[in-house]
Parts: sequence; structure tokens; C-alpha cells
Amino acid sequence: MQVAPVLLVLALALATPSSSAERKCVLTGFWINDLGSNMTVSALNSRGEFSGSYYTAVSATTKEIRVSSLQGFQHFNKQQSTFGFIVNWSFSESTTVFTGQCFVDKDGKEILKTMWLLREKVSSLHDDWKATRVGVNVFTRRRRE
Repeated sequence: MQVAPVLLVLALALATPSSSAERKCVLTGFWINDLGSNMTVSALNSRGEFSGSYYTAVSATTKEIRVSSLQGFQHFNKQQSTFGFIVNWSFSESTTVFTGQCFVDKDGKEILKTMWLLREKVSSLHDDWKATRVGVNVFTRRRRE
């Protein structure tokens, strides 16, 4: 038995992750969700904070949709990490909070599974019942920044 080829195969096996789940998922980059909305996330700082922009493809308002800013946090030191961010809509009197988890599937594709609450301004306490919406979105990566 030749030792060199066996050692080479062993070294390659140890150097290559056994699954894509071992790869860390980092939010930095450009994402698109299942409704066609686009999100760009800047680099995370040492505390896991990030900022970025969000352009929604859907809206209940008749106003022109514009790019809006976002601020968030990610537990980036873990695989399949959790995160949350807030979008301050620049074209309506509403705010949305997203929370989710970043997954890396078996093929290495990064997927963000999110749930959100949107709060819009209403004219009275009596109308408060209709001020909050809830939903889910799935984002996929388009490119890294």
C-alpha cells in the first residue's frame, strides 16, 4: 500500500467541509425575496450590527415606492445564524421589523427565512385594530457586496 496517495486523500477530506451547514451564513450583500423585493446589507461591525437599504416590490399605499433604510443585528459568529432588522419606510408612515434565520442548504445556497410585523399609522385608537400586519418572506442571495 502506498502511503502518499492515502495521506493526500485524507488531507483533502479533512480540508473540505463535510457539509455546507458548516459554512457560516453572513448577511452582507444583495438579497431578493419571494415577492421581488430587494435588500442590500452592508458589512457587519464587531458587534454584529449592520445597515442597508430595502426596496419593496409591494405596498398598500398609493404613494411612489422609494428605497428605505434598514438597521439590524446578526449573531454572525454561528452557523445558521439568527438576525433582526427594522425598515423605516421613506414613503409611508409605517415601520416593519423583521426577524429570521440564515440557512445554508446542502448545495451551499444561502436562504433567509423571515417573519415580519408592519405597523402603519392610523388616525385613532378606535382604528388600532387594523394597524399591524404580519407576514413571512424567504430571501435568496443575489451577490455579495
